[in-house]
Amino acid sequence: MIVYIHGFLSSSLSVKAQLTQHWLAAQGREQAWVCPDLPPYPLEAMQILESIVQDAKEPPHLIGSSLGGFYATVLVARFHLKAVVVNPAVHPGLILRPAVGLIKSFYGDQQYEFTQAHLQELHALDLPAPLYPEQILFMQERGDEVLDWQEGLAYYRACHQLVFAGGNHSFSRYSAVLDLMDHFFRD
Repeated sequence: MIVYIHGFLSSSLSVKAQLTQHWLAAQGREQAWVCPDLPPYPLEAMQILESIVQDAKEPPHLIGSSLGGFYATVLVARFHLKAVVVNPAVHPGLILRPAVGLIKSFYGDQQYEFTQAHLQELHALDLPAPLYPEQILFMQERGDEVLDWQEGLAYYRACHQLVFAGGNHSFSRYSAVLDLMDHFFRD
């Protein structure tokens, strides 16, 4: 099972989620794809993800993008899983301060109230450093216009790393690294 964990206000309809689903289907592994539509509320999102992990027959592999990379890092620490984190959010309780207020999903008309309490939930989940760094592959594009790639590089310094010049927050070469991610999971 590969659990794709989308970013803040994203969904299973995101480009990377869909690319992952189609890539698995092309290999006859469509049943391996799981991508829950997570709420923007951290504790609720983590409850959904932990339930998926606990209900899995075998330990799932995780691909987390942006805030999903943060959640994947927390799940690795709690369940000793393998994860690929793609342009991950580092210390999102700080990054998402400007999001406090009424927010809207990127994929649909749903609106949410994101509060200071939700930032505190993120702070409570935050780790000083990734636990089990050998279980994490950090992938970053330096052209990320949303997150500081150098913070990610420093935070994930003990993990496997692939850092690419150029690109953007969407991780422009995502399709090109799917086989590599799969190899990391199977290794």
